[in-house]
Amino acid sequence: MNAPTHISSRDNALLKDLRRLATGNTDYRKQGRFWAEGDHLVRAALLRGARPALGAFSESFWPLAPMEYKQAAIKNIVFSEPLYAELSALESPSRMGFVFDLPGPPSLLPQAASVILDRVQDAGNVGAILRSASAFGFRQVIALKGTAALWSPKVLRAGMGAHWGLQLIEGADLALVQQMALPLLVTSSHQGRYLHELLLNQELPAQCVWALGHEGQGVCAALQALASQFVRIAQPGGEESLNVASAAAICLHASATAAMG
Repeated sequence: MNAPTHISSRDNALLKDLRRLATGNTDYRKQGRFWAEGDHLVRAALLRGARPALGAFSESFWPLAPMEYKQAAIKNIVFSEPLYAELSALESPSRMGFVFDLPGPPSLLPQAASVILDRVQDAGNVGAILRSASAFGFRQVIALKGTAALWSPKVLRAGMGAHWGLQLIEGADLALVQQMALPLLVTSSHQGRYLHELLLNQELPAQCVWALGHEGQGVCAALQALASQFVRIAQPGGEESLNVASAAAICLHASATAAMG
């Protein structure tokens, strides 16, 4: 383990870059790296074999940090307490964060059970969907243009470590979707077969692609035109529609149930 570098100047160039990574939504694209803060995210990354390029610690936490964290990154930086507070976007700063190199653009897996995000804009929703995808065995997530930035700090926090178990494709277009070799199921609040009926009648494909749309507008017409089937979720309580992340969890769990049964 190399001795850490200590930084106490607010004018430090590295601090400025890290601040942009920690607070900006798309700065990771410019820098080719992203910021992950806190024990849960860091531990999830290390368990998946990811190695951070840089570790950032507050001055008070560095002496207390577990050795696995001190040895995880290629280089460690220790910031004074006021400076580290500027890096943290959490209400209660974790006092520790890591910078990872952004993965290169992955190749499409046409046969992989996948989720398509069509202009889903809320970072919390996107992160929650990634978490459900990972939990229910969907290996690939394809984000169409207009979807919240997948590696932004807010999406990372909401994903709770799911990023490291998924193949993530950003900025995709419909031409890429057309290369998928599995049935495309499009969620809708007003048309199509009911999900519970498909599951009960064993008509839900064990391997498929789910398309989830914009929080207000739903799935766009061009993507709907590629659908193998439209699916809706029964809502006996009478609500008009479900939050897209809630709908995703229900649909992906149903597919996992079909695959197991």
